[in-house]
Amino acid sequence: MLRDDVRAAMEATLAEIAESGLLKTEQQIVTPQGALIGTAAGELINLCANNYLGLANDPAVVSAAARTLHERGFGMASVRFIAGTQDIHRELEEAISALLRTDDTILFPSCFDANGAVFETLLGPDDAVVSDELNHASIIDGIRLSKARRFRYRNRDMGDLREQLAAAAAGGGRILVVTDGVFSMDGYLAPLREICDLAEEFGAMVMVDDSHAVGFVGESGAGTPELFGVVDRVDVVTGTLGKALGGGSGGYVSASSPVVALLRQRGRPYLFSNAVPPAIVGGSLEALAQVRSGKDARERLRRNADLFRSLMAEAGFDLLEGEHPIIPVMIPDARDAVAMADALRRRGVYVTAFSYPVVPLGRSRLRVQISAAHTEEELRRAAEQFVAAREELA
Repeated sequence: MLRDDVRAAMEATLAEIAESGLLKTEQQIVTPQGALIGTAAGELINLCANNYLGLANDPAVVSAAARTLHERGFGMASVRFIAGTQDIHRELEEAISALLRTDDTILFPSCFDANGAVFETLLGPDDAVVSDELNHASIIDGIRLSKARRFRYRNRDMGDLREQLAAAAAGGGRILVVTDGVFSMDGYLAPLREICDLAEEFGAMVMVDDSHAVGFVGESGAGTPELFGVVDRVDVVTGTLGKALGGGSGGYVSASSPVVALLRQRGRPYLFSNAVPPAIVGGSLEALAQVRSGKDARERLRRNADLFRSLMAEAGFDLLEGEHPIIPVMIPDARDAVAMADALRRRGVYVTAFSYPVVPLGRSRLRVQISAAHTEEELRRAAEQFVAAREELA
């Protein structure tokens, strides 16, 4: 039981968060994930899920997960190297490798865990990691777990990356450049071709967290390395099963065989965490099969994102530029962003306000995420409600 002084200090911190307009709340959903979701307040157009390809409640994915649940059980009750590896775990790892065109893949309970394993395993105190300043929290925390020297460069700034690489190279040792493939709060794509050029100049390796790209970015859905033509120049790719690939849980590291083999021996989140449940594996295998089978969902997603972006731009909203289905609607003041999200929810549109510390101070936003499952009518109706909410709050 908390001491009174500790409780009081925590309650004061929570009060400060609420007073500043930064308190985060959770919307309870009473239906499966989809373009439309049911809540206690009624049905909402869902504009804030990572369900890019609409596979989270796809009948074939659900059926595959249910079938695997009945055939293989609820959970493994073991880590992989003891009694937690079924043949389907290896089948899924091989399917991911085939999509990404890498030697091998290793599954983790989440991409957060995958990123937590890489740096400590691959880098020692004589090595260096050079990281984009806007990289995901899991990359930041993973770097902190390692003893490597740390360098940070300004977001997508190749001049600053060169300077940081030069500083890292001066200390000797192995160098790893790490970047998000897509920066989740902005929808910006990392300039991977230029990053690979600089890395090769300084003899550095390249790692990409492609969680917001795998499945729908690139000609075959293989992500940003495919889009920029650098599949053979990126050394390590991490990603998640929890977004476009069915929306379940689990993450992975996909790389050359020695990297994956070393992670199986020394990756602490892998060695000390239960294996991904069989039902997730079965559903994810079906999701990957759908990614491989054709472009229809990817093309629908692109059309939907283009439509919504054009509707919002025509209505005069301040959008960050880009081509990704992440479309940030900028509302600098955190309280205004929360008020806008609340007004939209009352009007049947579910979107979340993001503010500090998730994004920089003064850069609050509503992060819209488009899905292939959205219809044109739903997107037009959502854009109309953005306009109506803005007028209500004016």
